[in-house]
Amino acid sequence: MRTTHKALAPVIAGSLVLVSAIGVGAQDAPTPVRLQLQWAPQAQFAGYFAARDAGFWAAQGLDVEIIDGGPDVIPQVVGSDPSGPEFTISWVPKVLEVRDADQSDLVNIAQVFQRSGTRSVAWADSGITGPADFAGKKIGVWDFGNEYEVVAAAKAAGLEQGTDYEKVIQDFNMALLLNREIDVSEAMIYNEYAQVLEATNPETGALYQPEDLVVIDYNEVGTAMLQDAIFAREAWLAEEGNEDIATRFLIGAFQGWQLCRDDPDACIGYTVNAGSTLGAGHQAWMMNEVNPLIWPSEGGIGSMPAATWDQTVQISLDAGIISAAPADGAFRTDLADAARAQVEGDVIGADFVKGTVEVTPGGE
Repeated sequence: MRTTHKALAPVIAGSLVLVSAIGVGAQDAPTPVRLQLQWAPQAQFAGYFAARDAGFWAAQGLDVEIIDGGPDVIPQVVGSDPSGPEFTISWVPKVLEVRDADQSDLVNIAQVFQRSGTRSVAWADSGITGPADFAGKKIGVWDFGNEYEVVAAAKAAGLEQGTDYEKVIQDFNMALLLNREIDVSEAMIYNEYAQVLEATNPETGALYQPEDLVVIDYNEVGTAMLQDAIFAREAWLAEEGNEDIATRFLIGAFQGWQLCRDDPDACIGYTVNAGSTLGAGHQAWMMNEVNPLIWPSEGGIGSMPAATWDQTVQISLDAGIISAAPADGAFRTDLADAARAQVEGDVIGADFVKGTVEVTPGGE
């Protein structure tokens, strides 16, 4: 059944603000801060839209401006600007790269996505079942640092780009795979993979089915790298009062993601209201696939999974993304720990069960 949308009633959101604001200066003017998204509004960021629109940040005395990203925005660069936003969403290896070049003091203060959403997708009749089968094939990837997991997996299988397989730069869609112009396409499980399932198979007149495809999961392959995290500049955090602001920001963000876990329909509504141009069906798919990247969080939401951090660093070193292992200050856990301690309810999601969403034609 197609997922329906709803938003929390204003009276409920208002009640949340009233109750939670006690002790955080409810009578004071809210502190304005900015959050730079990595991409355009979509359910990938639903927890932040929920934190704003359900009143969680307001309850913490914050007025948060959410700044859209997109193909022309490089969030780790924007976030590194001393006059730029206080908080930035970016993938970890991209920030490690600018830190390594001494172009940024961004610090990971909350690792929201515990798992990678990157996949490679091939047709079931291609004979491709894993990276070792990339030999002699055209392998589609996104450039600009999005390809690291795919290239690392091929290298681990003994394959070198240009010698053993052809790397093809693809757009952020599945057109080349659908037209069979490439053998393998990079895809996010919460976005581009669904684009194939939402397309009509010309041979059957029905939508493509999962059994028509092979999906390579880099969490299983062993080259997954950490993705969406919340970053702040070290110099900004060092200013008086800003660690407190950051902690309150994380409290609201974590509450937003709790809401998306427990009431995904509400968060789909918040995402649509934020200006997403994606269809309602596609947003439902995205929300359903984003939640498992966050939940369960073994150490609690925003905690740093040490093994995946080490893997991300090692792959970055092997690929020449960074010249040396990052300094200890590349991430800190104290702010997320302090925030979780003030968040009521389940911050781990040990009992989380992924839902089921019906694929809709064209994602509408």
